[in-house]
Amino acid sequence: MVHSKRHGEILRLLQEEGTVTIASLADRLGVSLETVRRDVKPLTGDGSVLKMHGAIGLPSLIGEAPFERRMRDNADAKRLIARMVATTIRDGESIMLDTGTTTSFLARELLGHRRLTVVTNSSDIARTLATVNGNKVYMAGGELRSDSGAAFGASAIEFVSRFSVSHAVISIGAVDAVAGVMDYDLEEAEFARMVLSRGQRSLVITDHSKFGRQGLVQVCGFGGFSELATDHPPPRDIAAALSEAGARLSIASAEAGF
Repeated sequence: MVHSKRHGEILRLLQEEGTVTIASLADRLGVSLETVRRDVKPLTGDGSVLKMHGAIGLPSLIGEAPFERRMRDNADAKRLIARMVATTIRDGESIMLDTGTTTSFLARELLGHRRLTVVTNSSDIARTLATVNGNKVYMAGGELRSDSGAAFGASAIEFVSRFSVSHAVISIGAVDAVAGVMDYDLEEAEFARMVLSRGQRSLVITDHSKFGRQGLVQVCGFGGFSELATDHPPPRDIAAALSEAGARLSIASAEAGF
């Protein structure tokens, strides 16, 4: 790969990910750390790229909130899943959504629906669906986190516990064959667990990158929800655990239009 072509590849990776470590660039480009540093030098020199400790980033993306960066991770897969799930929700139905990038994509796919009743702890989802198409939106109260604009804690859990909805949907950080659905934050896991308990249909939506990961906190086992929607078939052990628990598996595909 010639020098100028590597520049283009570096910029492409930064557009997709926001920030990339020097070590990761060397591995992906198949060159030495020293070669990457030489390639990066003119890009940082003309201001195209910002240099950080052990990494580089695009100036326009450095100031992004973590949630905004996560919205770009596997965005095509999340959008595909969201589009499929949106087709299973009808006008006039009620839906509860926890905060998460995949649920935020689902909210955007629901913009064509009418008269929805939406319960959420996410300010992003609330803003997306409120005041359009005759929707009613109820948002859980409490202090909003700066990274995600979502409310957590006892007051948020108590608020959503008052509702019973047609569709209860969560997005999660990890799916482990033994522990089940997991997350990395205690309050998020507790809120997600409550959401799943409030729906006639309880749905976990996640892209394939979460399979085989083990989070810090268990949300629930595979028997704690009725359906999992994703973009690729899960590993054999996870598929077996879902089947044994009686949970439905839905897989979105680009060939099917979602």
